[in-house]
Amino acid sequence: MPWIDLVTFLALAQYLVFGGLVGSARGRYGVKAPATTGNELFERHYRVQMNTLELLVVFVPALWMAAKYWSPAAMAAVGAVYLVGRILYQRAYTRAPSQRSLGFALSIGPVSVLLVAAFAGMVRSALAG
Repeated sequence: MPWIDLVTFLALAQYLVFGGLVGSARGRYGVKAPATTGNELFERHYRVQMNTLELLVVFVPALWMAAKYWSPAAMAAVGAVYLVGRILYQRAYTRAPSQRSLGFALSIGPVSVLLVAAFAGMVRSALAG
């Protein structure tokens, strides 16, 4: 399942990049650790990272479970949409948070599809024997 491996790797790398952007914003806006508030622009970067972490906890297992029951290439394609969604979300949220809807939809949508696919695959497999 090399495509699943690649999407998983890219999702983890993306999360680390977002963490690096938080570190940069912390220095740029003078928000000293352990503070997570104090400058709105820093807080935007921080929220992107935290929101990504919140989704990543569901995305990675859902991706792997769905790929167990359905075409790994198709599930990796769904995962690729998630990655694009996260990029759009990050760009929109750090510039104008009210414009984050498309990025959010392209993030939560694939996660939902993967969860439904995983569950459907489990049920189908259980019923088959």
